[in-house]
Amino acid sequence: MMKTTCSKHISLYKSTCWNLEHYKLRKYPKYQSSTKKLKFFGHGFSSQPIISMPASSSSSPMLLDFHFINYRPPPQNTEARSNSSILAYLGAEAPLAEDLESIGFLTDNAPWFKALLVYIEHRFYGKSIPLGSMEKAMKNKTMRGYFNLAQALANYAEILLHVKDKFSAQSSPVIVVGGSYGGMLTSWFRLKYPHIALVALASSDPILYFNHITPQHGYYSIVTKDFKVKSEHCCQIIRKSWFEIDKVASKPNGLSILSKRFKTCSPLNSSSELKDYLNYVYTLAAQYNSPSNYPVTEICNGIDKVPKGTDLLGRIFVGVVSYKGDNSCYDPLEYAYPSEACIGWTWQTCSEIVMPIGKSHLSSNDTMFPPSPFILLDFIEYCESSYGVSPRPHWITNYGCHDIKLVFQRFGSNIIFSNGLRDPYSSAGILLDSACYFLPSITKLRSHCLDILPAGKSDLSYLVAQRKIEVEIIEGWIKQYYADLYAIRK
Repeated sequence: MMKTTCSKHISLYKSTCWNLEHYKLRKYPKYQSSTKKLKFFGHGFSSQPIISMPASSSSSPMLLDFHFINYRPPPQNTEARSNSSILAYLGAEAPLAEDLESIGFLTDNAPWFKALLVYIEHRFYGKSIPLGSMEKAMKNKTMRGYFNLAQALANYAEILLHVKDKFSAQSSPVIVVGGSYGGMLTSWFRLKYPHIALVALASSDPILYFNHITPQHGYYSIVTKDFKVKSEHCCQIIRKSWFEIDKVASKPNGLSILSKRFKTCSPLNSSSELKDYLNYVYTLAAQYNSPSNYPVTEICNGIDKVPKGTDLLGRIFVGVVSYKGDNSCYDPLEYAYPSEACIGWTWQTCSEIVMPIGKSHLSSNDTMFPPSPFILLDFIEYCESSYGVSPRPHWITNYGCHDIKLVFQRFGSNIIFSNGLRDPYSSAGILLDSACYFLPSITKLRSHCLDILPAGKSDLSYLVAQRKIEVEIIEGWIKQYYADLYAIRK
């Protein structure tokens, strides 16, 4: 398998790779729901003709298959009519199967909207990978040229039109839902295909993390703030630990000492291996700092409440144990093993979606992390050596990023940009109220994509309120749509 890297929140040319969807399910089992309560209505593959050929290709067009699944509300509820709503989940950088159990907004609200549910997989992920494997697809220069954002959006459009035609639902309003990169997709889909999608719910959508619109350290600044709010002492201990790790590593047998102190499952090869591991522990804890366990609280309680006399690195290790559990050993490469989804995301970041997320230079570093800025020239070198392509940082802004408030005053509507201010990606979210909606009064405590996960009895009031408001806004847009439809047909 080719060497690839994958990470949304560090310089992508480093040897790291992790999958947020796997993490979400493993860390928060209470959010796992089931589509079994809905009636399975069918699934299929849609053969989508290639829209455009790569510039360097002389091959003739081909057909690619894309996976989608339909569900209807259960029999005890009013059956969806031909003009009832369609709730569509737009799959992102992961196999569709991983999202069926973790995305609850559709299943929770299908009976209320009397809606047909449609889950669509992103091209080149899961069952929609061509040539049988991601490895083969990525080695084929012609094939991977079809792995791009414009054609992914076109796939969603074709499948939704197919579903509307199949169920004679041409008048049914479509609500598209997605989170994180999927949130970008939903907002872009509403802007590009307004005749298909009436509403877009874009959860934790970092749509402004491109081309110097958002400071590259924005993500890490919020991670730091999350820890500082919980405990200033904890934040300072973490800030000091990076130098201490390098100091110990520089000693004779230093790496062996660190391996023993942190109970690593295999000997450390460098201090960077340990620091990258801790980087992931802290950033994921902040990004998914959700009830009922609150990972940031777990880490800081471990760091702050150790016995008197515990040294700095001892505190750091207790914080890891408090969060990860008392294990026989800890794998420093836990987040570094490549997956097919990781390989796909790396190609996307090299070819189109250049997110310059990094940590500030030493002179301006306001985070608890060591300086590690995103350096475009290094990233270009990595992408050219891996794929033979040069990243285009400005390309993605063609979908609409600059002067976003001015743009949305004149174009664009019916998009809910839902952000939680505890989420590091909210640093690049749309935090304004225009023709679109942002809900600042009830999202200060929310973490990444929490509003579209399944509702639970223990959900806090701010989350319950946010979901309620989102549904009410969508209801209002649907009501207006039907009024306009009736007036036109009258």
